[in-house]
Amino acid sequence: MVQLRRQILSCGRILNQFQFNIKRNSSSLQIRDKKVIQPERSFKYADLTVRLAGPDQLQPKPNVSALAFGKYFTDHMLKIFYHETLGGWQIPEITPLEKLVLHPASKVLHYAVELFEGLKAYRGVDGKIRIFRPELNMERMNNSAMRTGLPTFIGEELIKCCCRLISIDQEWVPHSTASSLYIRPTLIGIDPTLGVASSESALLYIILSPVGSYFNKTKENIGISLLADPQYTRAWPGGCGSYKVGSNYGPTIYVQKEAIEKGLQQVLWLYGEDNEVTEAGTMNIFMFFINDDGEKELITPPLTSDLILPGVTRNSILALAREWNQFKVSERKFCMNEVCQLLSENRLLEIFGAGTACIISPVSYIEYVGQPLHIPTMEHSNPVYKMFLKHLTDIQYGIIPDHPWVIPIE
Repeated sequence: MVQLRRQILSCGRILNQFQFNIKRNSSSLQIRDKKVIQPERSFKYADLTVRLAGPDQLQPKPNVSALAFGKYFTDHMLKIFYHETLGGWQIPEITPLEKLVLHPASKVLHYAVELFEGLKAYRGVDGKIRIFRPELNMERMNNSAMRTGLPTFIGEELIKCCCRLISIDQEWVPHSTASSLYIRPTLIGIDPTLGVASSESALLYIILSPVGSYFNKTKENIGISLLADPQYTRAWPGGCGSYKVGSNYGPTIYVQKEAIEKGLQQVLWLYGEDNEVTEAGTMNIFMFFINDDGEKELITPPLTSDLILPGVTRNSILALAREWNQFKVSERKFCMNEVCQLLSENRLLEIFGAGTACIISPVSYIEYVGQPLHIPTMEHSNPVYKMFLKHLTDIQYGIIPDHPWVIPIE
């Protein structure tokens, strides 16, 4: 046990030497840091303290075949407090997984002053553990923090702290290319005062969860099914649909329940009088079709309307599609009447959702104002969604070695 603790603690020295090449992945993060984040007030990885769980605090690890999404959690967590009266961010610490103690007037409990992120660590075919494009999650997290009146931070420092946490709980990363370790950074306002205002105290924490498939398994040739009901709206222009905040998700549970009662799996969110397609459940949405010029085209809604979350998987799919240059790629608005017309003219080829939790989920069926729409996504011999899924998982699990989108955990 003592030897194991020494090995775990030595990971900190390795990570201190680790150099993150953020430039190769995202220039906007650096710009955002310079404009908004005050380096002297941010927490620093170099100050991180570690308190390891004792033998009585260790949890039994579930069998990989039993993994569901978000059901099991690892032995440790990262916690970083922020107190304006104490000068800002406090010392980051890794502790045994434990319950949070909050004042009943904490702003998170009354005004949903909170945000979260989702990314994953993957155990590769070579045994190495990798995380996928975390700098994009840090950029999005800081954007969400600004919108909710919560403190910002240096993204690279949180990435380093996260890597240390994963190195400590590394045996929780599944030994499987069908599973992964889900990483949930969360930032909440804990100021114990009523009143809608910025929170002068906050808590940033990270918990880890080994996960399997996000959706219940279906037959191999059947994709997911969606309920498209124009009476429900997820986001609107000028709102918070483009930020990863909990208040975007709680109000969707009622509609999700209605979809399930109809025998469907998720909700296809529409907006406006023309039933603009926005997202599918918690996923970004893509449509692949033959356009009016006879070209094959991949489209996804743009990020310019505040309706769409800037997904990391979305970003990656667009980058790969433009690199491959095999078909036209567009970010533009599209509506349900276009979906119906393309389907009636046999020009709609595929619809699929994309997100960190599910990676890529093909769509086979949409119920739209009582009209059944059978989407031929699964009927092709070599669909593009499978090309994207294979390439992304090959990067994540190290089949494509040394890709710039992944950071190895030493």
